[in-house]
Amino acid sequence: MNIKKILYSIFIVSSMLTMNSCINDLNTLPLNETDKTGDQAYDGTLESYEKGLAYIYGSFSLVSQNDPGSSDIAVPDAGQSDLMRQYMILNEASTDALKCIWGDSYMTGVQFNTWTASDNEAIIAVYTRCMVSVTRVNEFLVKTDGVSTEGVAQLRAEAKLLRAFAYYLLLDLYGNPPFATEENIAGPMPKQIGRAGLFAWIEGELKDLLSNESALPAVGDVIYPRVNKGVAQAILTRLYLNAEVYTGTARWEDAKAAAAATIAMNYSLCPNYEELFLQDNGENARSQKELIFSIAYDRDFTQNWGGTTHLASGSMYDNASQAVAEELGMPEGTLINRERWNGYHVSAEYVDNFELVGVDWKAKNGVGYNRALSDKRAFFYNVGHTKEFDKASTQSGWVCWKYTSRDSKGNLYSSDNFTKFSSIDFPVIRLAEMYMAYAEAQTRIDGGTTTDAKAMGYVKELRDRAGVDMPSSLNLDFLLKERAREFMWEGQRRTDLIRYGYFTAMSFPWPMKGNIPDGKVALDSWRTVYPIIQTEINENPNLVQNPGY
Repeated sequence: MNIKKILYSIFIVSSMLTMNSCINDLNTLPLNETDKTGDQAYDGTLESYEKGLAYIYGSFSLVSQNDPGSSDIAVPDAGQSDLMRQYMILNEASTDALKCIWGDSYMTGVQFNTWTASDNEAIIAVYTRCMVSVTRVNEFLVKTDGVSTEGVAQLRAEAKLLRAFAYYLLLDLYGNPPFATEENIAGPMPKQIGRAGLFAWIEGELKDLLSNESALPAVGDVIYPRVNKGVAQAILTRLYLNAEVYTGTARWEDAKAAAAATIAMNYSLCPNYEELFLQDNGENARSQKELIFSIAYDRDFTQNWGGTTHLASGSMYDNASQAVAEELGMPEGTLINRERWNGYHVSAEYVDNFELVGVDWKAKNGVGYNRALSDKRAFFYNVGHTKEFDKASTQSGWVCWKYTSRDSKGNLYSSDNFTKFSSIDFPVIRLAEMYMAYAEAQTRIDGGTTTDAKAMGYVKELRDRAGVDMPSSLNLDFLLKERAREFMWEGQRRTDLIRYGYFTAMSFPWPMKGNIPDGKVALDSWRTVYPIIQTEINENPNLVQNPGY
């Protein structure tokens, strides 16, 4: 059974349901005469409301209701308007984890930490997609208010959780965005409630959704990848882990308790780390058990040049792709990536976080290190490269093949209709993150070092899977490096560095930080949040721009 096909076939059908509301025009009519308003689309049946919910789910993974080359928001390149692609860029390329040789202005602005309040497609795309999601949820809640159709209460709860997640992204990335709820539909323009105020609202919303009275389904009660109470508990864990950044007050005990509650919700680690990032990770029962919250992509039904397509295609080039395929025992001439854009690179400084054996920058073949004896979470290649990252060179630093065109059965997607697109679901939150959150919270509670048995046990499970030894105790610097290894290119690095106080610090350099080659520079403190996009500031007199912009 193709679960993604079932979910997104609902979305495709729901293209007739046009909720054209944008954040500053919450009472508009469809632009096309053939489109239906919410009043026309809902007929009182559960199916019609399911289509409305699918429209909300689709806002996290699709760029339009047309073809993958068209965008429904004001970003010129449709692939660069995808939420998860640009969320990953904002959280990874702004740090030491991802470098890019493309000359796109949005990418150079982010990776050199020189972005401004206007004309950066990544900042615009993530902000706009999140606010569109919020608006779609708000309208859905208005249209379903008081509806007694059986099953609608659950749909409303799912919608509220998706709204809380969108607001969490806005809280983390933009600090103090406009705050809109159902009352703003055909009502006043939204105002800001402050970062601490938004934190409190998200916390309260998640707690309500986790209560016994909530209609939000428990883990296992709805098919993957629909959201459930495990997702709510996991987002709450993230919220508490970063509470000191968001509010000024640490919540380590709450983070530990929330992580423990999530861990207890019938999840389990995938025994093979690599399967979490293969083309069938959403259909593979082993990886599904670890994926708490994923954004689903499907090459046949939801084509997108963003999503995970950019991760599977963005890093490699022909020689590297062939060499990795040979390393994996595939036939000569095989390419493990259907497209090879050769833009994304990884600095040697970041790769140093991994426990690699036999690194050789003068190697003539292979992948540049001994994979069999190294950390199994490492997917790198450096043959023929210079060690120092060069923003103008296609062969500098390392390239990464964590995401490729393979599935868990060893197949390469090469003969189907949409061979260039990726079906990898983006792993927003995994059980491994809950393990690491618990360990970090306990370590901070214990003053920076711990030998707590449960915390040690969780980290040991991850390191056993990676095939590397376990230390005798945990400290914060080790845990940050472990997160770099476990969650590379999963959209967490910026948030981690900010929580640790390293993102703006001169004491934590990386290549091209602040547009300085060796990165030995302190960034302005206000760069820990991105700007509210300038068009919103111009159009809504209730909004105040973030400091520094």
